[in-house]
Amino acid sequence: MTIANKHRIDEQEYIKGELNSTIKHELIEGEVFAMVGASAVHNVISGNIFTALSNHLKGKPCRPFMNDMKVRIAENFYYPDVLVDCSKLSPNMYFLETPILIVEVLSASTKSYDKTFKLQQYQLIPTLQEYLMVDQDRQWVELRSRLDDWQPQYYEMGDELIVQAVGLKLAVADVYDGIDF
Repeated sequence: MTIANKHRIDEQEYIKGELNSTIKHELIEGEVFAMVGASAVHNVISGNIFTALSNHLKGKPCRPFMNDMKVRIAENFYYPDVLVDCSKLSPNMYFLETPILIVEVLSASTKSYDKTFKLQQYQLIPTLQEYLMVDQDRQWVELRSRLDDWQPQYYEMGDELIVQAVGLKLAVADVYDGIDF
């Protein structure tokens, strides 16, 4: 993540700028940070999780979103890789505030940030039930749940995890389908 603009802006400026921007930015404490592109492996993992969630939630009131939907936490805005939200949608929604599940695919450059700062930020969302972190460099998944006081649970190849927020049983093999390590 790189700083795109050193001067502070408010959320109205940020949202207006995002609607006209060709690249995505996060807004943190009034500063705008440009988002870098993701690897092919990152996209496959995100797509696998989104597809599993989409199929599982078909016909239900909750919906999955993939990397273009922002989450607002106080005056900050983030772009999770995948999220699930159950709120009623309107055509002019450009961010959500009530996700029940957030998924981040970890890269070498974002792993520490996603496991510390973003974890702390996401825990501030009252509706968030689970935070799933998926390593893109090895077959390793970390799940943190509000029900377990955010204590980590780890899964590797051959394991299945239950995403309680949506009642989905997910095999680690399915998360990494199409990727050769």
